[in-house]
Amino acid sequence: MSPNAGKAFAGLLRSLLVIAALFFIPAWSLRFWQGWVYLAIMGAASAAIILYLAKYDDALIGRRLKAGPVAEKEKSQKIIQTLTAVSGVVAFLVPGFDFRSHWSDVPAALIVLGDIGVVIGYVIIFLVFRENSYASSIVEVAESQKVISTGPYAVVRHPMYSGAILMFLATPLALGSWWAFIPAAILSAMVAVRLIDEERFLVIHLPGYDAYRSRVRYRLIPGVW
Repeated sequence: MSPNAGKAFAGLLRSLLVIAALFFIPAWSLRFWQGWVYLAIMGAASAAIILYLAKYDDALIGRRLKAGPVAEKEKSQKIIQTLTAVSGVVAFLVPGFDFRSHWSDVPAALIVLGDIGVVIGYVIIFLVFRENSYASSIVEVAESQKVISTGPYAVVRHPMYSGAILMFLATPLALGSWWAFIPAAILSAMVAVRLIDEERFLVIHLPGYDAYRSRVRYRLIPGVW
């Protein structure tokens, strides 16, 4: 296993432990089964992606390891990422409180539908990684980076964000919480703000991106936006 893959697995383990704490401490119960299923999906999907990239694109793992507000180079992105992180924490806290206080009564069929939505989101993100070796976690342009216009990038300009937003909006259902749609919606809005600012950066720093914008009209959802 490469050093990058080892770091990625260590980061995944830390993330799972933190998210588990955000789930089960507010729930004050280990019987919050929706949280266990969600963690299993997240762990399995993330591990599968890491294993694939370790074999076929270790450099992308290295790019993905640089993440969060501190790693961002643009001041605007530091602010956006900070607000996004706060929204993400709240989005994971609310379902636990909801479970403990019995605020929501989400049918099991919808919970399963939410889990399926999360899985589809991971699949979209995997397809992005397979197509784009420059899919960094931060807004930057690497040396010799080229515009990617094939695969999911032929459909929308920011397919990774499309997959992420699908996951965000499926998460409240997967965790059985109607109230969690509030922070999930805010989190999705922050991603939209991020991509608008990112496009401004790419037009300036990535040759050919402006022409790509003219060819692929939609940012996130084909036929909508």
